[in-house]
Order: sequence, then structure tokens, then C-alpha cells
Amino acid sequence: MNPVIGKCPICGEKLEVTRLHCRSCDTEVGGHFALGRLYHLGPEQLAFVEIFIRCEGKINRVEQEMGLSYPAVRARLNEVIRALGYEVGEAGKEPISEEERKEILAQVSGGDISAEEAIELLRG
Repeated sequence: MNPVIGKCPICGEKLEVTRLHCRSCDTEVGGHFALGRLYHLGPEQLAFVEIFIRCEGKINRVEQEMGLSYPAVRARLNEVIRALGYEVGEAGKEPISEEERKEILAQVSGGDISAEEAIELLRG
């Protein structure tokens, strides 16, 4: 069985489900049904979401599993947030925690990120 796709392979627009079928009793239901937001993600974005969930949302674990830097993981997370229809930005922005600050400084010490990237991350 093939996975459900959420975007048209021809024009890229969102697809709409118009028919549902039960394999057990052969019942069919027609109408207009919306796919969930996750169906708007591409295969790479879905793979990232699975890793992110498996790592319990801990970016340092995602970094290790994917072999990416903190800024790269953050960029992918922001991409997924936008693809789901949410805004990434200043609203409700909280200062970074002491743990995050130490992690960023450790990454600079380890040569994983540049000082400029660290400044950007520390500023939020």
C-alpha cells in the first residue's frame, strides 16, 4: 500500500480526500475530507519530525542522531513549523535557558558552530 500524499504531484497544491473505503465490509463514504497538517510535509520533513519526536524534542539528541549542528536542526524545525502553517518569530519569545546557553558555548568551544552563529543563537 502506498502512503497518502498531501500535495498534488502535478501542480503542488493541497489535495482533498473525496472518498473513504473500508476494506473489511466494502463500505464507501464520499464527501470532502481534510488531510491533517502533517500531510502537508514532504518526506524529509516527516523524517525529521519522527526523529524529533523520538528524541523527545531534545535538540541536542536530534543533533547527535542526524549529525547536524544546533543551527541546522533549528532551521529544519523552523521549516517544519512554517510548513504546518504556523509562524516562527518574535511573538511569545522567551530568553534562552541557562542550559541552552551552556550548550551553545560548548558548541563554540568544540568548533561545531562559529562565534557569529553563537551570538545569533544567544540573542534568540
